[in-house]
Amino acid sequence: MRQRHRAVNTNSNTSEEEQIKQSKSVFFSSEKRIFRICLAIRIVNALLIQTYFNPDEHWQTLEVAHRIVFGYGHLTWEWKKGIRSYLHPMLFALLYKILTFLHLDTPFFMMKAPRLLQSLFSAVGDLYLYKFSRVLFGDHVAKWALFSQLANWFMFFCFNRTFSNSLETVLTLVGLYYWPTLRVSSSKFPSVSRKLGLALAALACAIRPTSAITWLYVGLLELIFARDRLKFIFLEAAPVGVLVLGLTCLLDRLMYGSWVLVPLNFLKFNFLSSGGDYYGTHKWHWYFTQGFTVMVFTFLPFSIAGIIKSKHWKLSGLVAWVLGLYSVLGHKEFRFVLPVLPIALMFSGYSLAVMEKADYLDNKRKGSLNTRSKWLSKTRFAIFFLLVTNIPMALYMSLVHQRGTEDVMNYLSKEALNEKVKSILFLMPCHATPYYSALHCNLPMRFLDCSPREEKGILDESDRFMKDPVAFTSEITKNGSLPSHVVLFGSEEILLRDLLKSYSFREIRRFFHAHFKVDRDLQASVVVYALTSE
Repeated sequence: MRQRHRAVNTNSNTSEEEQIKQSKSVFFSSEKRIFRICLAIRIVNALLIQTYFNPDEHWQTLEVAHRIVFGYGHLTWEWKKGIRSYLHPMLFALLYKILTFLHLDTPFFMMKAPRLLQSLFSAVGDLYLYKFSRVLFGDHVAKWALFSQLANWFMFFCFNRTFSNSLETVLTLVGLYYWPTLRVSSSKFPSVSRKLGLALAALACAIRPTSAITWLYVGLLELIFARDRLKFIFLEAAPVGVLVLGLTCLLDRLMYGSWVLVPLNFLKFNFLSSGGDYYGTHKWHWYFTQGFTVMVFTFLPFSIAGIIKSKHWKLSGLVAWVLGLYSVLGHKEFRFVLPVLPIALMFSGYSLAVMEKADYLDNKRKGSLNTRSKWLSKTRFAIFFLLVTNIPMALYMSLVHQRGTEDVMNYLSKEALNEKVKSILFLMPCHATPYYSALHCNLPMRFLDCSPREEKGILDESDRFMKDPVAFTSEITKNGSLPSHVVLFGSEEILLRDLLKSYSFREIRRFFHAHFKVDRDLQASVVVYALTSE
């Protein structure tokens, strides 16, 4: 017997339920309409994202796709070690092919089109969050779950970025919808295809091997509660897994030029050798006390209340499982746990639905059921509180914080198009800006390398520069020809100003970057110097 969970709507007081359902707007009249509106919202969302968050958005996806299509672009050390699959970048390579065919590979479209493509995937994720919430808890909870997802600041800030984590999140939401052990049996909904759920799970793992953490939990639940365990293992999971892994290996064989087993290399580097720790570590409790808490933000008390009220321990257990296992790893990032953020927001939707129903019933007892009192007291205050805390955060992080590194590449791409740029040197921490995928011009560029070192105690170029900017810059300028343009943060520009002027460089542009520091000294601006003798 599958466990049944509390739903907000019950069979009693049918007239009351009908009254509450009337609060649904035309927004929820059909799934097609929901998708179209979500897509419109995500397109606007994509256009509003003008800031830099994490290098992988560009360097592990768009840079690789650009190299595939146009023949130039930088491959980071991960691709030399074979710990990345070409499956995800190929989606954006196809996009670049289409842009080239339509003669739209201009600076504007090269910067905007990838996030617009991701907005399509994100809208699919939004739709399936609604559908998944509906089969678990009913229509009333589903609309509030979708509200929570669309209003959450971190989903707005991160979901439309071209991370593999973003597509992993979409595949997770769609896959969970088709997974039988998490659903409540009901004749009102179409039959569940476990094989489709398995295929989506395998695809998520192929794109990002750490997605196996999520699907291991779901698979263990299936083994515990399913009656056809042998069929599940040998006739469904094994064939689907082998098929997806085989196709992915064939693609990687074609792109790498040799046989590469990406999941194994990824496991060896990130888990067995803790290679990710090279880029920084956090305390074991970081996801619980800071990371995931910041992502959920002001939805947190509603999510906790929804977990308690719904008593869907399987699904809430998935969130705890993912956070717990990722906490074992030393290197932690917000985006790693993005796939379970919608689940937490779904529980927030449950809490809001319960609150709205309680407000309705309380108002009915007081004899006031007019239109003006449809949203009352607690519900109205909760919605106002969530919007007034999340919207400013979403807009600030998407439009203001750390925008300089994107603005400078947008500027340089236009200058390069007009043949005003010959070569560029980035004197800043490695991967601090987008690269060829944004510049879209095949001219010499150099950034400071920060690849992991085999020998401990040896500083990479990025660390050497940050330790002594003047000495490092003097060394590299003596050993090679001078670039036409130098890009650096304002904090280092102050130290290098006299040196750059001595080489006949002058400041030509300065872009705002950030109001406060993140993990280094305040990088308030991004400065561009040009060589005046050219």
